[in-house]
Amino acid sequence: MSLADIKPTMTSNSDRVDRLIARLGDCDLCPRKCHVDRYSGTDGECGMGAEVRVSSANLHFGEEPPLSGTRGSGTIFLTGCNMKCVYCQNYPISQLRHGSDISHDELVEVMFELKKRGAHNINFVTPTHYSAQIAAAIAEAREEDLGIPIVWNSSGYDSVDVLKEIEGLVDIYLPDMRYADAEMSDCYSSVKDYPEVNRAAILEMFRQVGLLERDSSGIAKKGLIIRHLVLPEDVSGTREILKFIAENVSRKCYISLMSQYFPAHRANEFGALSRRLKPDEYERAAEWMDEFNLENGWCQNEEI
Repeated sequence: MSLADIKPTMTSNSDRVDRLIARLGDCDLCPRKCHVDRYSGTDGECGMGAEVRVSSANLHFGEEPPLSGTRGSGTIFLTGCNMKCVYCQNYPISQLRHGSDISHDELVEVMFELKKRGAHNINFVTPTHYSAQIAAAIAEAREEDLGIPIVWNSSGYDSVDVLKEIEGLVDIYLPDMRYADAEMSDCYSSVKDYPEVNRAAILEMFRQVGLLERDSSGIAKKGLIIRHLVLPEDVSGTREILKFIAENVSRKCYISLMSQYFPAHRANEFGALSRRLKPDEYERAAEWMDEFNLENGWCQNEEI
């Protein structure tokens, strides 16, 4: 596929999709705003040009229960990332950029193949730096009657203006809230403004889709689920994040409080992150959920 294949006039007649695609030439699709020409093959901070690179596409049964359901979530793992987390458990995909380039038409085809296999939804994992290309694929799939929800599974380091452009194309937002403190986000993920950007993105996502809605079988149809990975020595600032959700989003917001941290990638180079999470650290995080009367979500894979 030539890069011309994904230029605005070749992708969609939707004005907003065309606007996003045009921005690849002076890329500001994520908060880093590298302003590189991704059509020329120049990689920005995400490490990717204009082509979409996919590591894998399959049914995944390890997501939150309303997403995996009984038939699995149709996960499309995208290569590259606009963050540089030293502990990334998917670093061969995010940092080493393993995967294969696919065309716009192939991406749409993958979505329909996952639907054919029974997927409850199409789950784009780490989509932020491909916002334009994915928006184009979703728009076409919708026109061809895809008929299942779209999940935006991101690090939460998303630009509000881009989120506004994709409003209505995404049914379920599944962002992380990684850090409450900018020094921590800079040290461990090389993003100095993560807390500020992340909170603005969360509020915009919530404005668009609201609280989680499920069908009669408990499968997610629409809404916001926030993931929070509890890190050793409270590097993540868990209490402050949960307080923000309770006071600014909703106490009924679904939260996935994740305990599976282990030292991966370069984590052993950083003292605080060179060990697994201790049980009492996770228990304290769960207690903070109770403190702020956060009613919905999952702790250690159990619904609360």
